[in-house]
Amino acid sequence: MSEIAPDFKRELLSLLPNLRAFAISLCGNADRADDLVQDTILKAWGAHESFEAGTNLKAWLFTILRNEFYSQMRKKGREIQDSEGYYTDNMAVHPSQYGTLDLQDFSKALNELPEDQREALLLVGASGFAYEEAAEICGCRVGTIKSRVSRARTQLQKILDIQGEGDFGPDSQSATITLRAFAK
Repeated sequence: MSEIAPDFKRELLSLLPNLRAFAISLCGNADRADDLVQDTILKAWGAHESFEAGTNLKAWLFTILRNEFYSQMRKKGREIQDSEGYYTDNMAVHPSQYGTLDLQDFSKALNELPEDQREALLLVGASGFAYEEAAEICGCRVGTIKSRVSRARTQLQKILDIQGEGDFGPDSQSATITLRAFAK
């Protein structure tokens, strides 16, 4: 790293009040403005080699300050305060390949069911029809639909070797679809 010219240092220090005033006008807060000026000075100090002597240092510093301000604003828009880790815990995403495999297994098992059970399960579990509506669609009694759905769920649990809710896929998409099929 090359030596910083004394003129650069002197002019930089003389511009601090102007930088602070500009920073306050952007931030509206003296503390944030001071932090912004400090960040600006650090960036300018680190990039002093790219400054061409004899050009307008004030304009160069104001550009750095302005760019830093807008960078911080963009970054702030993407960040949230999460000191307790609540948001971080809820944002975790499981790998999608497990869910895709679980969904493929479920689809294969569903196709192994007798047609009347599969139809009843899809109407009630996946399409959200009430038992009465499913019975009307299938042209049978409500008790028959309930029995078909129950047998289909039991058979799927055996085929998929499901012991409880912990056996469902780790991703929310496949777990929701699979849970809905076994619900009610």
